[in-house]
Amino acid sequence: MKQIIYLVAILVTAIACQKRSKTQSPEIALPIEVSKPIVREVTLTREYPGYLDADATVAIMGRVNGTLESSNYIAGSRVKLGDLLFVIDPTLYKNSVTQAEAALKTAKANLVYSRSNYERMKIAGESNAVSQIEVLQAETNVATGEASVKNAEATLKSAQTNLSYCYVRAPHNGLMGLSNYSTGSYIAGAGAPVQLATLYKDDIMYAYFNVTDNQWLRQQYRSDVVGKEQYITFTLGEDKYFTRKAKMDYLSPDVQLSTGTLRVRAELNNSDGFLKPGSFISIVLPYEKIPLGILVTDASIGTDQLGKFLYVVNDSNTIEYRHIETGNIVDDSLRLVTAGLKPNERYVSKALLKVRNGMRVAPIEQ
Repeated sequence: MKQIIYLVAILVTAIACQKRSKTQSPEIALPIEVSKPIVREVTLTREYPGYLDADATVAIMGRVNGTLESSNYIAGSRVKLGDLLFVIDPTLYKNSVTQAEAALKTAKANLVYSRSNYERMKIAGESNAVSQIEVLQAETNVATGEASVKNAEATLKSAQTNLSYCYVRAPHNGLMGLSNYSTGSYIAGAGAPVQLATLYKDDIMYAYFNVTDNQWLRQQYRSDVVGKEQYITFTLGEDKYFTRKAKMDYLSPDVQLSTGTLRVRAELNNSDGFLKPGSFISIVLPYEKIPLGILVTDASIGTDQLGKFLYVVNDSNTIEYRHIETGNIVDDSLRLVTAGLKPNERYVSKALLKVRNGMRVAPIEQ
């Protein structure tokens, strides 16, 4: 009886398993997007913080005494070489020029008389009509007259120079800052010049940044390094919306002991006047070229406790978890893979959370 019950139980179990196997469907491979690495030459770069400065920052000085009659520019506007910026009351200096001109005419007239008198004295001296002492006195008067003319000429030139200081003009093309004095203010610049405003000569700008000595030595002496004569790139703003090229033109001859860095300068054209002195920038400096760099989409790289990884799809369309080593970001969206991936292998480019190690997939190559 027990044997019969045992056989019936086995039969019922077999029938149940058969029905359950008929209702189950086979596992379907998940369609997943995959890509192959991009293999091309890659230039490695480093990013350094820096700032911009104008080609020249010129203090516009007042060098005479007088009331500031006018300010002939708009603060923040662009001026050209020779434009009239300020006028300081020129009345006293015009009078000084007039007096100096009159003194020069007097000195020249006296010199003409002294020379004529000397010629007569020489003739009279030859016939002993006058003494030799009188002849020497006439000659001395000529020398004194010539000195007086030179002194009067120098005085006139000084007066004219002071008068020109009343008309303050732009020494360069550039942008003007705010005036330090309002119209009607008294300017006491004769004793010690006073700064009226600042002009920024910004048609040429310079980017300054610091490089550590070890990094520079590596860049300097590796055979595959891009030389410092090459153009570099800098970006402006946190979102790097503005990019421009600049040419390195200066490397400090010594290393700063306090920081262990060398100061570097790059020159760039700013003829459109867009860039402003004092702006903070990011310098992108090339230092090495890799002829065959392996690049993958940066978003396809995962991170765990072991570091960076990719999901690689093998020839059997099975997912393999693969630890990789990475380098620089390239073109904002690609990442250089330095170890762990071959150029002809496929990797999961999207939907990383849907796959796992050992899972079969239906690759959709992009």
